[in-house]
Amino acid sequence: MSSRYPIPAAPSRAELRFSNSRFIGSATHTDTVDAAKAYIAQIRAEMPDATHHVYAYLIGYGASVTAGMSDAGEPSGTAGRPALAVLRGSGLGDVTLVLTRYFGGTLLGTGGLVKAYGDTAKAVLEALPRTERIPTSTIMISIAYAAYTPVRQILSAHYAQLTDEQFATDVSLIAVLPTEHVAACVAAIETLTAGQAQIGGSDSG
Repeated sequence: MSSRYPIPAAPSRAELRFSNSRFIGSATHTDTVDAAKAYIAQIRAEMPDATHHVYAYLIGYGASVTAGMSDAGEPSGTAGRPALAVLRGSGLGDVTLVLTRYFGGTLLGTGGLVKAYGDTAKAVLEALPRTERIPTSTIMISIAYAAYTPVRQILSAHYAQLTDEQFATDVSLIAVLPTEHVAACVAAIETLTAGQAQIGGSDSG
């Protein structure tokens, strides 16, 4: 999952009605399966009296995606599958969709359920704001005190966020920055310090 891809920027919700049944679609950004499960549990807790909480999720993007779905008691293939199909067609990654149904007393039939859940999924995703996932990496830097200010300026120029600073014999910094900026940032620090900086790193996603 090293490339950029679209993800939800904020939660979204939409509601539709079919033959007196209420269908409430909720969607949000989730970057792990555990986060997806937590969001599904959150929606269930928010609407505990609902008849069904159908869900679908995509974690990752493209060839590395992990998908999940549930019909949540609806007839097999009438709820989770159309929800997942809409998700796959949305172009999004790292997204969880929960479709909550309050039964209105009228049976919709197989075709009606597929349409109701599919249309609700489309409605909530159309309302969902989007942003871009930018992969980041963590770098650890040890420098002399004299290099502290110019190194901070280099980090800022490469959109790095400092997560830790330690001042001892030398200055130790931990920074998170877009992976695509790491090579140039490290090269600039090495040039500034004439190769005296100690720099290590690890991918963080």
